[in-house]
Amino acid sequence: MSKLLKIVLASSLALGVAATTSSADVVKGQKLFTKLLKGPCDMTGAKFAASHSQDEWESIKNAGKFEEEVIKICPNVKPGFLKESIQEHIYDFSYEYANDSGNVPSC
Repeated sequence: MSKLLKIVLASSLALGVAATTSSADVVKGQKLFTKLLKGPCDMTGAKFAASHSQDEWESIKNAGKFEEEVIKICPNVKPGFLKESIQEHIYDFSYEYANDSGNVPSC
């Protein structure tokens, strides 16, 4: 019985860790913006994120047009450059530092 309990606890711990790492992250989004988009966009992360309000970023993301909006803001970025997982993090970064959030990123 104790062996089964240990297996169940280990499984739930592994699932909890996997679920946590798969969620998008603002800090990771900021790092990814700096690494991948700062050069092609020729602007800081603050200026990029402030190009829309939080509601606008949310409606763009919900409409499935986040990559199109990144390309519109940064014409040097080509379609398919940002994988879906990277888009999630950059979206969280953009939402967190949108022009109506009152937050200013350090990049």
